[in-house]
Amino acid sequence: MPAIITATNLRFLDKLRFPDIRVEQGSATFICGESGTGKTTLLKMFNATATPAEGRILFGGQDIAEMDTIALRRQVLLAGQKVYLFDDTIRGNFEQFYAYRGETCIGTDEMAGYLRLCCIEFPLSTRCQPLSGGEKQRVFLAVHLSMKPKVLMLDEPTAALDKKTAKRMLSQMKEHCADNGITLVVVSHDPALVGAFADAVIPLTEEACE
Repeated sequence: MPAIITATNLRFLDKLRFPDIRVEQGSATFICGESGTGKTTLLKMFNATATPAEGRILFGGQDIAEMDTIALRRQVLLAGQKVYLFDDTIRGNFEQFYAYRGETCIGTDEMAGYLRLCCIEFPLSTRCQPLSGGEKQRVFLAVHLSMKPKVLMLDEPTAALDKKTAKRMLSQMKEHCADNGITLVVVSHDPALVGAFADAVIPLTEEACE
């Protein structure tokens, strides 16, 4: 498979250095390592939310330093650990996220379908603020998945979920992404999930920290 993201000689703030990286198009690639090895930083560099001190990142063969950052972030979409939802209903959150992007929102049936994929089958009229942390996280992921990026990056997407729900959600998300040409890049601390769902693993070690 061709690579959709490659990175060479990456350093960040003279504190972190990274191995050369290749993410194959259509794969589910997991990034693993202890705290402080730069997993979240690497995701942020992939979509130019963070800037490397040295090195080069290519997306689809193009240097991301030469790309429009807004366009890049829509194609290489990051769902971070911090969940942000509007004080609104689930439907209202879909609508407001799409309005923020200046795009027409998807329809009711599609919203419900993405919620099912993320194991959160609540009515669209449900208000988000009273939801639990894990429920909010799944709504947040459903919105991101619905935007059909070329690369969807997930930073600890199962942190607030029980093991059964985490496994079911990742299984459904991976199948959906494979069927729709979306490359998954996932940060996870759970060896069982990595073993079950990773097509490739990028290990980050303490030796990368200076």
